[in-house]
Amino acid sequence: MKRFTLLLLLSMVGAAHGYYRDDSLLARVTVYWAGGGRGSDRYTRQHKSATGMRLQQGHCAVDPRKIPFGSKVVLPDGTTLNAVDTGTAVRNRKAARKAGRTYNERNAIVIDKFFETKRQALVWANSNPPFVNVKVLPPNTPAVTKPNITNAQPIALGPTPTPSRVASNQQAPQSRIATNATIGTATKNPLGRLGR
Repeated sequence: MKRFTLLLLLSMVGAAHGYYRDDSLLARVTVYWAGGGRGSDRYTRQHKSATGMRLQQGHCAVDPRKIPFGSKVVLPDGTTLNAVDTGTAVRNRKAARKAGRTYNERNAIVIDKFFETKRQALVWANSNPPFVNVKVLPPNTPAVTKPNITNAQPIALGPTPTPSRVASNQQAPQSRIATNATIGTATKNPLGRLGR
């Protein structure tokens, strides 16, 4: 009975840990290109991917057992890549096993980012770290976009609206208005809840 209780507790803790875990994955990001050389093969030069889609900027190769085809991979700089291709070196995690210095880096997934030319690929590879945390969005998820601040609404510097000014069917959005108690003015956050 004690073993059963202990097993039950451990499974609950494991399930809770899985539920509350961070959605980011450690990945070794490599590059490949269509313009000849060692970074491309016959299919890549013809812009053919494993899913049948034509390869273009913004596509990447992944291990479909870990990241399903059609998923979106979000890099730390905000770039969104579509997972449409795969390869033997990506599935075997060859780059992570060779370049990893720690246990976590050697066991990281590999994401191979596609470029049109070798020059573009090498410039990107030399200006970005090899291991990054990425976020994977499942297929059919809307693309991640950065907020457009140039079209933001102006900051309201007037007094806070009183209940008599607000109609009975309208409520002032409390998450967007910060009140300064000493002055009594309201400041509207143009990003809403995004500006945490």
